[in-house]
Amino acid sequence: MTIQQECIGCISAQSERVCDAIHADKALRLKMTDYVKTALQTADFFLSPPVIAAPLYEEMARLAHTDDLYEQQKNHATAQAKSYIPFLEETIRQSDDPFMATLKTAVVGNVIDLAAEVSFDLHDAIMSVFNTAFAQDDTLALRHLLNSSKSVLYIADNAGEHIFDALAIASLQKLYPSAAFTYMVRGNPIINDVTLKEAKEAGIEEICSLMDSGVPTPGFVYELASNEAQGLFDSADLIIAKGMGNYECMTPQRRENICFLLKVKCSVVAGSLGKEIGDIVCKLH
Repeated sequence: MTIQQECIGCISAQSERVCDAIHADKALRLKMTDYVKTALQTADFFLSPPVIAAPLYEEMARLAHTDDLYEQQKNHATAQAKSYIPFLEETIRQSDDPFMATLKTAVVGNVIDLAAEVSFDLHDAIMSVFNTAFAQDDTLALRHLLNSSKSVLYIADNAGEHIFDALAIASLQKLYPSAAFTYMVRGNPIINDVTLKEAKEAGIEEICSLMDSGVPTPGFVYELASNEAQGLFDSADLIIAKGMGNYECMTPQRRENICFLLKVKCSVVAGSLGKEIGDIVCKLH
């Protein structure tokens, strides 16, 4: 999906949050925010919001002399997420429908998003998601696809969320033992998205295959992916894509059998999906 006027204000506001995250002094804050505001004046409205945002974050990181603007926040989100794993494991185990509980576990993680318009309380978000129906509910079709899929590509979103993803993938592998899963992460630090570093620290490569997409944007952009990542994207029987950034970058879809799992957190994505902010979505193309 292409960028909308509302996205400009959102990206500009995010530059302020970046400054807060790195405790930028007044001079650095002014330099970074002025750069972003100036760059956005010539934004290409034929591109998606994550593609517009990516070089801006790269330049902010350069100005701040860091490789990872959100390293501290990602570590905190990861520690928070880990503390809920025993509860979520027990929730899946006790559920009358482990598949649905697994999908809800995956969506719960999607609230950990430092780039969204809304803040979150993880405990409240977990309770809310498990007590909320999917506003877009393609779970039955997803069950059927998983029954027949031999290869599943699971495209990651945020750090912290990856802890829930690991649990969801482990659960799905038990439910669908014929399917081989690959977890695909970003090519380098961008906002708070998960990279190989965080995925390996979480031990995800002990659960399933792990791949670096090569993509530098906060969302999977096929044209920017490595040849290996493109090949897997093209050949997988099913793709499960987490979060708004992946939805924005992959809409319109270039292939069938893509399932988007996300919580709607901004008005632009809400409008695209025909849903409301706060809705949870399981949308299969």
